[in-house]
Amino acid sequence: MGIDLKFFFVRAGMMGWLIINLSVLAKSVQDGSLSQSMILYQLFCAFYILDYFVHEEYMTSTWDIIAERHIVRMLWVMASLCDCLQFESIDECFPCFMGWWLLNNKVELTTAAVIANGFVFLIGYLVFRGANKQKHIFKQNPKAPIWGKPPKVIGGKLLASGYWGIARHSNYLGDLLLALSFSLPCGLSSLIPYFYPIYLFILLVWRERRDEARCAEKYKDIWAEYCRLVPWRIFPYLY
Repeated sequence: MGIDLKFFFVRAGMMGWLIINLSVLAKSVQDGSLSQSMILYQLFCAFYILDYFVHEEYMTSTWDIIAERHIVRMLWVMASLCDCLQFESIDECFPCFMGWWLLNNKVELTTAAVIANGFVFLIGYLVFRGANKQKHIFKQNPKAPIWGKPPKVIGGKLLASGYWGIARHSNYLGDLLLALSFSLPCGLSSLIPYFYPIYLFILLVWRERRDEARCAEKYKDIWAEYCRLVPWRIFPYLY
């Protein structure tokens, strides 16, 4: 049929997320409860979603597209959108926790908190987008420079330069920082808005373990050498 089901469901999820967020924003304006926190959350999410479509080609080199099964992606999108559309209760709407929370709980942030939140988002974006871009470019042209220097390649197959020379799954670190930045506008009074970054942390650690096992089996000694040169899995100097 010429349809890539994985990209179809990713796009559906992204567009659905944006539409739901805009609906929450409209409700906030209608109720006269629009807050600085809501604006910050909406800006971060809108930028992230639109940026995905601009750089969608980089996703062709990620685990989601290469190894994740169609049914996993389909169920994730359906569950996410159905929960958001059918329930008004925050605790039943996991992908929209932050928007629903801010709609029902007005949070005022200090200038320092706004700057710190923006910094977390920026670092997360640079690491996430940069790591995926470097991996994609390397697969297209293994000799392409990374950060202005010739790439360090192990066994002619594994990139050990740039973000991939800092941690073996540095893109996961960026993804986690982005998830955290979506929750930080909700303040620290409750753990409910932090369900998404907590859930994502568990998911990515589980995925990282699966990926490590798959790579160890596929690349054998080459992977062992890469692990020796880059000992950190996701968090440099921590894990």
